[in-house]
Amino acid sequence: MQKKTIKYFILLVISILIFGSCGEYERVMKSSDYDYKYKKAMEYYNKKDFTKASSIFEQIVNVFRASVKGDTVMFYYAKSYYGDEDYIMAGHYFKDFSDNYGRSPFVEEADYMAGYCYYMISPRPSLDQENTHDAIQAFQKFIYKHPESKYIPECKRLIVELNNKLAEKAYLNAKLYYNLGHVDPKYYKSAIISLKNCLSDYPDNKFREELMFMILQSNFLLAKNSIPEKKRERFQSTLDEYYSFISEFPSSKFNKDVEKIYTNTKETLGL
Repeated sequence: MQKKTIKYFILLVISILIFGSCGEYERVMKSSDYDYKYKKAMEYYNKKDFTKASSIFEQIVNVFRASVKGDTVMFYYAKSYYGDEDYIMAGHYFKDFSDNYGRSPFVEEADYMAGYCYYMISPRPSLDQENTHDAIQAFQKFIYKHPESKYIPECKRLIVELNNKLAEKAYLNAKLYYNLGHVDPKYYKSAIISLKNCLSDYPDNKFREELMFMILQSNFLLAKNSIPEKKRERFQSTLDEYYSFISEFPSSKFNKDVEKIYTNTKETLGL
């Protein structure tokens, strides 16, 4: 009996706390006392109740815009969205903060967070990379604007990571043409252009060896499937690509195939 009484008491206390909290939030939302709303919004933020915090900040952000609390309200409004993992809205308001409160002590963190929100919604390499480009641009702008910031090393690290993602995207696009060439040799011409563009745009990417091998093989297979009038010229290009590849990767994992291409190319050219 005593256990049931204790259990009932605990449930009653929890219910009172829950409904009391909900009642308090409703009172805050309906209140016309903006200083009270500001105080409660900060309390909810510090308790990590970001949804309630952002809802209250939304009601007062324009009220305080021209006041001494304006930058604080806008900054924590953006941070509340970030805490709720709504990176699109958070990024929007961090940028809005920077545009409106350029002299605020929060502006450095807001500028960094604007870029970081783009970073958080940057998708996997196979998808559209607009947010990746936006993140890189935001971090580069940050470095220029805040050259002494503590966030500089992290910005540089993230820029490298994001550029690697763009390099992988370019690699996947180029490889698509290369794979299509196995079905229809006419695509090898497009593959060569895409593969070389990828190398030109991202010369130090981790796929460099494979990209150069695919360029070599694409040249060889394009030459092999060409009309007689274009064979010699294209086999000569294959030979040029062979020397470029072997000089950079003399002990490549692709060496067996590379040497076969070299042997067949020399025989075709009569060398």
